[in-house]
Amino acid sequence: MGVNEAILGDLAELFKVFGDETRVRILLELLEGEKNVGDIVQNVAVSQPTVSHQLRILKQAKLVKARRDGKSMYYSLDDDHVRTIINVGMEHLME
Repeated sequence: MGVNEAILGDLAELFKVFGDETRVRILLELLEGEKNVGDIVQNVAVSQPTVSHQLRILKQAKLVKARRDGKSMYYSLDDDHVRTIINVGMEHLME
């Protein structure tokens, strides 16, 4: 296939991010639209520090983006590629 070794490493790291159930639950929550940390904590049913930590990992992986509104941070999926990855994964599992 001739794929660059750096690209292979980056791809492996991207898929590792999907290897944590809490991160996947957060991504599924954000499929519904932009949410603040409090909403995510309530709907994913894990502690605020855990959600914040996982959001930081998702942000570093460029899977989510954040915007500040006053004192609140709002998170959303970074782009449509993230939605596609999740939807394709779900379709694969449903087959």
